[in-house]
Amino acid sequence: MKRKILSALLCVAMTATMLVGCGDKADDTKTDSNNNTQQDSTGDTTTDDTTTDDTTTDDTTTDDTTTDDTTTDDTTGGEQKLTVWCWDPAFNINAMEKAGEIYQQDHPDFSVEVIETPWDDIQTKLTTAATSGNYETMPDIFLMQDNAFQKNVISYPDSVVDLTDSGIDFTQFGEAKTAYSVIDGKNYGVPFDNGTAIAAYRTDVLEEAGFTIDDFTDITWDEYLEKGKVVLEKTNKPLLSCQAGESDVIMMMLQSCGASLFDDEGNPAMVDNAALKKVMETYNSLREAGVLVEVNDWDQYISTMTTETVAGTINGCWIMASIKTADDQSGKWAVTNMPKLVDVDNATNYSNNGGSSWAISSNCKNVDLAKDFLASTFAGSVELYENIIPSGAIATYLPAGESDVYSEPDEFFGGDAVSAKLVEFAGKCPSNNTGVYYYEARNAIAVAMQNVVGGANIDDELKAAQETVEFNMQ
Repeated sequence: MKRKILSALLCVAMTATMLVGCGDKADDTKTDSNNNTQQDSTGDTTTDDTTTDDTTTDDTTTDDTTTDDTTTDDTTGGEQKLTVWCWDPAFNINAMEKAGEIYQQDHPDFSVEVIETPWDDIQTKLTTAATSGNYETMPDIFLMQDNAFQKNVISYPDSVVDLTDSGIDFTQFGEAKTAYSVIDGKNYGVPFDNGTAIAAYRTDVLEEAGFTIDDFTDITWDEYLEKGKVVLEKTNKPLLSCQAGESDVIMMMLQSCGASLFDDEGNPAMVDNAALKKVMETYNSLREAGVLVEVNDWDQYISTMTTETVAGTINGCWIMASIKTADDQSGKWAVTNMPKLVDVDNATNYSNNGGSSWAISSNCKNVDLAKDFLASTFAGSVELYENIIPSGAIATYLPAGESDVYSEPDEFFGGDAVSAKLVEFAGKCPSNNTGVYYYEARNAIAVAMQNVVGGANIDDELKAAQETVEFNMQ
């Protein structure tokens, strides 16, 4: 069983790529908190990316206690420097450097060294360290994809520090966002970027069809379908596009009602899953009506918006950065919440797609310093989130949503205060259960959906998808 888990983990980077933001090229550069950059002439010396064979795994169960904080120095003693791994210079790295500058204001001897490390490399290095039983190659802090958090902590419970009693007030973040890094009631991550789902529409196209953005706010998928038919008839533009063979839209629909592909014990729960069946029926109805159009790859998906092929999109809020690349469309877009499912328990107009959270490595040399740093910045500084808005980093830290900066209008999106709106959406998003085999389940459902599109029976495909995941778990 554990060998299966380890083998699955080595594949996470390949299956998670579409959820990662830009900046996925490793260049082995380091930046300190003063924004100085130096080339590492020896290359990346943190660890060998060579995957270790899972026969080296010790099947002995690890203890649930991740790190004994009594062995670490406090924030006034020991080294006042933290090393951080994350990706994307304009987004995550920029945010960490800004956090270091803010923390330095009250801690002048503090510094943070940020090493640009793509997510797939972080996952590989973590897996390699775990299979060797030696975490000395890991940094003090690293960024982890939300959808991989439970998988990694469950599989490697001694890899990260328990933050439950760190002094961080996790109630100040959206509940669904926090839930990604909660395992057995304990907090292991500090939430960062906002992946809350939005529905974005071309208001000029809606107007041509006789609608406004208000007509698409707080609606159901049935209403979306009927209005989408009108838009298609009058403008020849579908409302929505997505990649064929991907499950993003399906998973956003599913999470919007708090449903999951697994039960509370982590067992696959696709068969007789009423919410999931409704999601697949809804998706297929949209596609058959032409309201949703499937494309072959990511570039084509982005092109449907920038070349005005479609009248809108539904995705994580990070998609706004891609929409904004079409300068000539400024003022023609508006953002609202997504539709909700019909006749499904706990249905809402809110969901999530993507995002990541900060973890403190069990190899951290000064755990108390790392805890205080994260508590004072990403979990305690509205100023930080104000400073990083220009990069597109929208907070899930709820107090930031009350900032004057977050209330400033965005002219591209019709002068709406979209940043504050996104924080509000994040606070209303239901949580769901990811578990160890989340990516395998996503992939199985994506295959099932494409088979249904081709005419297969939904119940038969859900049964086949569950059997696939159950086989992987053996």
